[in-house]
Amino acid sequence: MRKSYPSDISRAQFEHIRPMLESARKITHPRTIDLYDIFCAVLYVLKEGCRWRALPHDYPKWQNVYKHFQMWSAPDENERSLLDRVQKNLSDRKGKGSSVKQSQP
Repeated sequence: MRKSYPSDISRAQFEHIRPMLESARKITHPRTIDLYDIFCAVLYVLKEGCRWRALPHDYPKWQNVYKHFQMWSAPDENERSLLDRVQKNLSDRKGKGSSVKQSQP
């Protein structure tokens, strides 16, 4: 069990966006790292503006988090990233803006 951070979303919110995030890559074997922790780590880096290597140690390894960020932030044929679509989904559910935005590594 890891520490909770202000940038985290709830598990209930995450369950609404989980299918979108899982669709980013083909599942070839069972996940060993909780996708919720990876997504919350991405939110932490985006909100705090810290370096990937400065990610708190109770999150998954920064390399895994960064790999997922790259995959989720790649633009699709409509020039929208998966993170953009997730942000819209979360915003629609919350009724206000979300902290998901693009960041440079």
